[in-house]
Amino acid sequence: MKKYQVVVVIVVVCLAANCARVRTSEREPSEDRIAWIENNLRSALEKKHGAKPHTIAEEMARANVPGVSVAVIENYKIAWAKGYGVREAGEPDPVTAETLFQAASISKPFAALAALRLVRDGNLNLDTDVNGALQSWKLPKSDLGPVTLRQLLSHRAGLNVSGFPGYSAAAPAPSVIQVLNGEPPANTPAVRIEKKPGAQFQYSGGGYTIVQLLLTDIDPKPFPALMRSLVLEPLGMKHSTFDHPLPAPLSDSTATAHLNGKPVEGRYHVYPEMAAAGLWTTPSDLALAAIALQHTKSGKASPVLDQAGINEMWTKQGDGPCGLGFFLSGEGDASRFEHNGGNEGFTCLLVAYQDKGYGAAIMTNSSTGPRLYEKLLRAIADAYDWPEFSE
Repeated sequence: MKKYQVVVVIVVVCLAANCARVRTSEREPSEDRIAWIENNLRSALEKKHGAKPHTIAEEMARANVPGVSVAVIENYKIAWAKGYGVREAGEPDPVTAETLFQAASISKPFAALAALRLVRDGNLNLDTDVNGALQSWKLPKSDLGPVTLRQLLSHRAGLNVSGFPGYSAAAPAPSVIQVLNGEPPANTPAVRIEKKPGAQFQYSGGGYTIVQLLLTDIDPKPFPALMRSLVLEPLGMKHSTFDHPLPAPLSDSTATAHLNGKPVEGRYHVYPEMAAAGLWTTPSDLALAAIALQHTKSGKASPVLDQAGINEMWTKQGDGPCGLGFFLSGEGDASRFEHNGGNEGFTCLLVAYQDKGYGAAIMTNSSTGPRLYEKLLRAIADAYDWPEFSE
C-alpha cells in the first residue's frame, strides 16, 4: 500500500509542478505578470552574463527618465496599460495610461495609412510621379529621375533631411511649404533629391513632409482634421491628435519633454512637419491601431485598409528594412511591424506581430528613454513568450 501511496504522491507533485509552469507561461494573472516585468529589467547582454535584473523604478532612475507609459497586447487585446513616474520632473502629477506623449516618428506609419487609404479609394497612385498629384508645390525636377509615393513611404526616394528638431512653443513656426523650401523660419534645409529615387534606402522625414502636403492637396482639409477622419477615428484612437500647437484642454493632459532630466523650455516643441513627427497619443491608442492592423491582415473588414492594402504595407521594398510606413523584422510566425520615434525630449517604440496577437507600445518623456524601453520591451517579450524575439 505504501508503494502506491508514493507513486500517487509523485504523480501529484509532478502535476502540481506542471500546473505551475502552465500558470506562469500561459494563465498567470495580469497583476502577477506585470509585477514580474516590473522587477526583471535587463538587456539581452546583461541576461547572457547573468547580471542581476533591476526594477522599473531603478532603471528609470539609471536612465534619467521621469515618466513612462506602457500598453501590452496579448491575444489581439490590450492585456494591460499602465503609467510610471511623473509627467514633469519635480512635479507631483503622475503619468497615467491616459497621459499624452509625442509619438515622434511613429507618426509616419499613420500618415502612410492615410495615403494608402486614398490609394485604395482610387484618389492616389503608388507608382506615378508625385508631382502629377501635388498642386500647391512641386518637388524640383532632377536628372536622377521622378519620385513616387511608394518611394516616399518606404524611404527610397533619395531625399535629404532625415529628421526635424521642431520649434519652441514660443517661436514662430513655418508653413509646410516653407519647410520644403528651407525658407525662414524653417530650421532645416530644403527637401531635395540627392540620390537616384528607388535605388536604396535613405531615411527621410522630408519625404513624409511631401506626403503631408500631397494628402492635403488631394483632400483640402487641415492635416489634423484629415488624419482624424481617415485614420484616427476609424481605428478608435480617441486620445490621439495631430494638432500643433495643442488646444488648452489637451495640453493640460500631456507629458513634458525632458533633455538629460531637465524639462524642455515651454514643455515641448511644436512640429509643423506633422506627418513625420506630429502625432500626440498614448500607448493604448497605438496598441488599438496595431490590433486593428493585425485583424486586417487576418481578413477582417477594416474602414482604413483591406487585406490587400495591409499586405502591400507589410512587404519590404527593395533591399531596405521598410515596407510602406513600418519597419519590418522577423520571418514566418515571428514577422513583426514596428517603428520607434524621437522628438525633442520624447522617445517611444511600437512593436507588434503580424500574424500573432502580441505587441507593446512604450512611450517616455525623455531623450534617454531607449536606455529604459529596450530593457522593458525585453522583459515584456520574455513574460509573454514572444516567438523568436530580439531587440
